[in-house]
Amino acid sequence: MTDSDSTPHGPKHESNTVVLDAKGLRALAHPVRVQLVGLLRKHGPSTATRLAERLGVNSGTASYHLRQLGDAGFVEEDAERGNARERWWRAVHQSTRFTEPELAEREPEAALAYLQSVAAAYTLRTQRALSELQTLPDQWRGTFDISDWPLRLTPEETVNLRDELHALLARYRSDSPETAAEAPEGAERVSVIAQILPELDTPDGDSADAAPASDPAPARRRGMETW
Repeated sequence: MTDSDSTPHGPKHESNTVVLDAKGLRALAHPVRVQLVGLLRKHGPSTATRLAERLGVNSGTASYHLRQLGDAGFVEEDAERGNARERWWRAVHQSTRFTEPELAEREPEAALAYLQSVAAAYTLRTQRALSELQTLPDQWRGTFDISDWPLRLTPEETVNLRDELHALLARYRSDSPETAAEAPEGAERVSVIAQILPELDTPDGDSADAAPASDPAPARRRGMETW
């Protein structure tokens, strides 16, 4: 992907998805900014004060990071809601794509910081869902799932798996503040968090958590053992 640092309109995007370039990657290489973008996408426009309360930071910190995100093209002021005393912000896109290995090689520190921030945000969402599990209506409790599927694949097979998962999810109704009103009665937000994590084999005896040869666990699904 071409680095668009000199482009005044922010990172490239396709439809409602932003495709990270170097400038956008560096802008999101901070956990507070990742969470701010996520909250605006999930709940719609808000103010720095309200967002700060959700994140447990002061409003000055939230305002600073919102301005940085605005400069990078991820958020913008909501002029219809704002006034002289209060600035409202909204997300420009509903999703983010980071799929360029070359960009990760050029910006290794920013790439790692961004991915770690995303992983931390996913963990927080999982922990929050777990803490609220017992208060869910009965019809929703049976929908919850945490699963681990150990597989042994080639790189090509792994890419195929990823693409097939994406295609499957694309068949279902996406969620955004704008589309929520169009969903059928009874529909609620459901988060599907997929992680494909290559774990290259280590020499025999070097892996502390390697299963014994007689243990059949790696060959079957591990689900609901305990986000």
